[in-house]
Amino acid sequence: MFRTENWRHFDFWLLGMVVLTMIFGVAMIRSAIAGNETLAELPSRQITWASLGFLVILIVAAIDYRLWGGAVRWMYLAVVLFLLLLYFVGGQRFGAARWIETGLISIQPTELAKIVIIISLAYYFSRTIEQPRSWWWLIKSLFIAVGVAGFIYIQPNLSNVIVIMVIWAAMAWLAGLEVRQLIVIGVVGFVLFVLAFFFFMEPYQQARIYNFLFPDPTASYGATYNVQQALIAIGSGGLTGKGYGHGTQTQLRFMKVRHTDFIFSVIAEEFGFVGAVLVILLLGFIIYRCLRAARLARDPFGAFLAYGVAILIFFQSAVNIAVNLNLIPVTGLPLPFISYGGSGLLSLMIGVGLVESVVMRHKPLDF
Repeated sequence: MFRTENWRHFDFWLLGMVVLTMIFGVAMIRSAIAGNETLAELPSRQITWASLGFLVILIVAAIDYRLWGGAVRWMYLAVVLFLLLLYFVGGQRFGAARWIETGLISIQPTELAKIVIIISLAYYFSRTIEQPRSWWWLIKSLFIAVGVAGFIYIQPNLSNVIVIMVIWAAMAWLAGLEVRQLIVIGVVGFVLFVLAFFFFMEPYQQARIYNFLFPDPTASYGATYNVQQALIAIGSGGLTGKGYGHGTQTQLRFMKVRHTDFIFSVIAEEFGFVGAVLVILLLGFIIYRCLRAARLARDPFGAFLAYGVAILIFFQSAVNIAVNLNLIPVTGLPLPFISYGGSGLLSLMIGVGLVESVVMRHKPLDF
C-alpha cells in the first residue's frame, strides 16, 4: 500500500498547480474581505485548511485507491447519517441548514458527499462494466445518486443536488449510456424541474430564477444587486485590472459574498481580463491532469474516479464563472481552490489525492 516505487509516478505538476491556485486564492480572499474586521480571520483560516489539505493529498495518495471500493458502502452510510444529523444540530445560514457547528469549525457534510458519490458511482460502473446498458442498470446507478441528493435537497440545497446529478449523468455517459436513454432522461429531468419550481422550491430559490429572467435594474440588495455589482467589477477591470487591493467595487464593499460566490469578479476587477484568463487556465490545467490520470488508469475503477473528480472541478468552476458573468442564475457554488471554504477545499483535496493515487499506480508493480 505504501510502496516507495509508486511515488515515482506521483503527478507533481498536478500538486504544484493545486498549491499555486490555493496560494492565489488566499491572496484574493485577503483582498476580498476589504478590511472588514468581522472577516479578518478568513485568510489565516484558509491557510490552515490548505495546509491540512496538502497533508490529506499525500495521505490519500499513499493509500491504494482500490481499497476505497471495499469501504464504499460504509462511507455512503456515514454520509447519509451526517446529512440526517443536520436536522438535529445543523446551523442555519441564508435560510438553509447545511453546517454542523462544532464550536471550533463548521463542517459541511454536503461537500464530502460529492466525493463519496464519485467513489460510489465509480465502484458501481466499474463492477458492471460488462453488463448490458439496460434501463435497470441505469436506474440502479440513479438510486446511488438520489439516495444522497434527496437529503441534500431538503436542507434545502438545490445547487449541490444539481452538482451530484451532473456527476451521475456524466459518469453514466462515460460508462456507456445510450443516446435514447440520455434523451429520455433529459425530457424527464426538465419536467421534474418545472414541477419542482412551482411546488417544491423555496421562495428564495424561485426568486433567483425570476431575478435572472426578469432582472430589476433598480435593485439595491439581493441576488440581482450582487450580479450587477459583479458585472461592474468585471467590466471596470479592463485588460490588466486596477491592481491588487485597488478594485473599487471590492474595496468599497459594494459586492456581497465577494470572498466566496463572487471572488471571480474580484479577480477580474483587480487583474483584468488577463488575470481572469490565467485563473481559468490554471483550473483547466488541473482538470487536464485529472483526465490524464483517468486515461492512464490501470483499471475502470481508477479511471472513473479520476473522471469523476475532473467533472466535479469543471462543473463547479464553469457554474461559478457563469454566475459572475450573469449567464445563469445565482447558485452559491464556490470557485474550486480559490473561494473561501474549509469543507469544500478539504473535499477537493481528497479528490486530488484520489487522482494522485490512481496515477501513482497506473503501471503494474514490478516483482
